[in-house]
Amino acid sequence: MIPFGLTSVRMLDTLATADRLRECGIQPTPQRLKIAALWLAEPQHLTADQILARLRAAGDRVSKATVYNTLNLLAAKGVVRQLAADGERAWFDSNVSPHFHFQDVDSGMLTDVPTPEVRFERLPPPPPGMEYAGIE
Repeated sequence: MIPFGLTSVRMLDTLATADRLRECGIQPTPQRLKIAALWLAEPQHLTADQILARLRAAGDRVSKATVYNTLNLLAAKGVVRQLAADGERAWFDSNVSPHFHFQDVDSGMLTDVPTPEVRFERLPPPPPGMEYAGIE
């Protein structure tokens, strides 16, 4: 009998991540699994450079192009959400449910704000023939 230790937990996490990618129509490659596992570990907002740094710090060999390509694919398939919060770099959000953000202008850090906590008292009317589907 093999004890259910850390290696077993990591294998289950990898299998769950692979299943999640397949459900979204993404072929799970070793690099995509590493990047997606980092995302699915907890709700977070990161740039591609931050993800690359975390992967390299963990000893993973992944190219910058692979990180960008994988993040763009994950965003296109709805696994993560791409944000343009500061105009300087793309942020990626692991929380894809509707919500807003606060951004710390000194650190750049983003913090989720649940939609029910935000109220808009008055919005301008949408252009003729259009209606609001969401607000960014």
